[in-house]
Amino acid sequence: MSEEILINVTPPETRVAVIENGVVQEIIVERTAKRGIVGNIYKGKVCRVLPGMQAAFVDAGLERAAFLHASDIHAENGDKSDQITDLVREGAEVIVQVVKDPLGTKGARLTTNISIPSRYMVFMPNVSNVGVSQKIEDESERSRLREVLTQYAEANQVNAGFIARTAAEGISEEALHKDMRFLTRLWVSIQERAAAVPAKEMIHEDLPLALRALRDLINPEVEKIRIDSRSTWEKAQLFASKYIPDQRASIEYYPGERPIFDLYGVEDEIVKALERKVDLKSGGHLVIDQTEAMTTIDVNTGAFVGHRTLEETIFKTNLEAAQAICRQLRLRNLGGIIIIDFIDMTDDEHKRQVMRALERCLARDHAKTHISEVSSLGLVEMTRKRTRESLEHVLCESCPTCGGRGTLKTAETTCFDIFRDILREWRQFDVEQLLVLASQEVVDRLLDEESQNLAELEQFIGRPIKLQAEALYNQEQYDVVLI
Repeated sequence: MSEEILINVTPPETRVAVIENGVVQEIIVERTAKRGIVGNIYKGKVCRVLPGMQAAFVDAGLERAAFLHASDIHAENGDKSDQITDLVREGAEVIVQVVKDPLGTKGARLTTNISIPSRYMVFMPNVSNVGVSQKIEDESERSRLREVLTQYAEANQVNAGFIARTAAEGISEEALHKDMRFLTRLWVSIQERAAAVPAKEMIHEDLPLALRALRDLINPEVEKIRIDSRSTWEKAQLFASKYIPDQRASIEYYPGERPIFDLYGVEDEIVKALERKVDLKSGGHLVIDQTEAMTTIDVNTGAFVGHRTLEETIFKTNLEAAQAICRQLRLRNLGGIIIIDFIDMTDDEHKRQVMRALERCLARDHAKTHISEVSSLGLVEMTRKRTRESLEHVLCESCPTCGGRGTLKTAETTCFDIFRDILREWRQFDVEQLLVLASQEVVDRLLDEESQNLAELEQFIGRPIKLQAEALYNQEQYDVVLI
């Protein structure tokens, strides 16, 4: 498996694409005006405590009050209470970290269990144990890393916790100690700033996207990092010299005239990732729908008829769909609850193979995922950790015409709504005539298919009804004006 990371910079926007074996697997977009705040640390002030929800709302100087649940609060002095009223009080100042960006109408999600990542470590000042990433499977390496972390913490009397990240595998003791020293110094500076600034202020900001990509996405399989901005490339070189010197040579500046995302077909993939339907090579397809509560993915055989039995056709479609779904989850950054409706299979072995394929593909996902058992309705339920907005929510907004519903009332339905409104107005007010303002499609229908009904209505109310087309009205909009 070979990987490349592309970083495209247009001053107000930075985009990162992860390419695996020539195929785009992940796209991350960050805009200066709407930069994500996950990882940022604030000095907040509790503005409301809700015992019924076991939560509090904290004013951290953000656009909306942020949400802090009791389970995300570090209990001081060994207090084991899980009651929100015992953990915080209204008006109290708290040091909090953002774990989820504001999503839709919801404010940010906070925690007081601070964690600060570096290249090889995650530093946790509120705990005192050490840990190793689950993705490091070699037991001897896990033991070595645990011993290095424990010895450093004891020798330097660091009363805090460290977790070795996946990138720490095979790294020398000296490099790990350097990372640990950096994190402990950074935490001291954060504490000093927290003591000096008033509430509702940010006291630590996470790295910009281009440098976060170098910190979080680089692994031994990454062969090349290409950046199309010289200033960003220079910053990346400085960052690499300090934290990942062994990867510095693989960071290249791309000066080409052709946009770097066009060169690798990333722009086309972004366009496809915003569509509802995803075609499979076999002729089948996926239908992906995002809602407020969850994402649903429906698998269809489409034009694929196979060569043998129907069961074999369904099995091959579901296998291909499992791989495509994992890629789409990363590409679109879909998170939260995800329901997958695979085509029904009768063979238990086929079901197991499809689930194994899904789990195997998800193993490469940077986000934490969990797959539940197949439900009684044959649906696969899973969750994927969501920390930032999906690609669709970053790049798109609700349609101003349909309001995000995806449908409009037909011209016929609007005509009948108009008839009811005319009767309502006639019964309520004494008028000489009525003027209907509507879209051209509705006016045309009133003059054509509904002309007889309109004439009968005029005769019934004994008042003339005039029509006027409004170019700016959509098919649902209309006004009945009394004259």
